[in-house]
Amino acid sequence: ATLLNAYDIKKPLRSCHKFNECEAATEIIENAREGKEIAIISDAGMPVVSDPGNRVAAALTEADVPFTVIPGANAALSALVLSAMPADKFIFLGFLPDKAGEKREFLESVAHVTATLIFHVAPQDVDRDVAAMYEVFGDRAACAVREITKIHEETIRFNLKDGLNGEKRGEFVLIVAGADKNNPLCALSEKEHVEFYIKSGLDKKDAIKKVAKERGVSKSSLYKYTIDAQ
Repeated sequence: ATLLNAYDIKKPLRSCHKFNECEAATEIIENAREGKEIAIISDAGMPVVSDPGNRVAAALTEADVPFTVIPGANAALSALVLSAMPADKFIFLGFLPDKAGEKREFLESVAHVTATLIFHVAPQDVDRDVAAMYEVFGDRAACAVREITKIHEETIRFNLKDGLNGEKRGEFVLIVAGADKNNPLCALSEKEHVEFYIKSGLDKKDAIKKVAKERGVSKSSLYKYTIDAQ
């Protein structure tokens, strides 16, 4: 509304959020079939990307109503550029689940990915999410970016083990290095990996801890490989 007012554009506005997106889609289709032109806009970021709009796009497709996209600000890609981390291959993962068990399970499912990882993080969840990533991924390079294109834009590079220092205000994009694809031990099976460290002189507990961090898996998933290990 602020932008429209700045250019003295007087058009009717309707809300489209996660609680009314299906109803909004129906209204948009009806108006489009009457020959009206409709735009879905966001006051922050880009519609569909961690924002309402995907259901509308699906409904328009199903109804055979043509639509297009005008590329706009995208926090995830902007943060990836600012991070200076590898951008030839990356995966956008959005917000992590709220529940600790589901969060850990999700992180374990992507721990093996060698591409750069991109997350959206709410300020109240930053410390908890970074700690969860360190527990599952082990130590990795990371970069937190907030307030992109605004006056208080900030880019903070850090390691997961150290946590994120500084002010926790504004929505964050968290860029995390992918799994180390150059560790030859990760080419072994999990059982062989654990046995390698035990035979090297580590006790079972330390061997499990080291393998879990190198492979990006939970320690609990590796205990079974130490039952018969000498």
